Amino acid sequence: MTTPSLDLLLLPDRYAVAQLPADAALPVWWPTSGMRHAGWTDDELSLVCEEAHVPDDVRCQRGWRMFKLQGPFDFALTGILKAVLDPLAAAGVGIFAISTFDTDYVLVQAHQLEPARHALMTSGHRLLP
Repeated sequence: MTTPSLDLLLLPDRYAVAQLPADAALPVWWPTSGMRHAGWTDDELSLVCEEAHVPDDVRCQRGWRMFKLQGPFDFALTGILKAVLDPLAAAGVGIFAISTFDTDYVLVQAHQLEPARHALMTSGHRLLP
């Protein structure tokens, strides 16, 4: 299997990953525009949005930067996310991943942004301006 070379766009904002109870509704502070993602499971509601929107009293981890994998990608394609995650793992960069219908997003902590960029470029991916 050939590892694909991908175009990645680093989004300009800093993001937070917040956690609410599984039975929670979207909070009043939830943004109505911009990149945002909500995921419910039986155990929790996970929210990702620009960190400026998340109040201080909400359980969250701040300081994430987000790479958008430039899709759309056909569901029949394999190894798309793995092509990004493998070099990041080899560089010791932790991630938080989000998948949507068309593409994937990979978040890394801001303090690991430069090692992440280096690992991605070294592995053949293109970082778009």
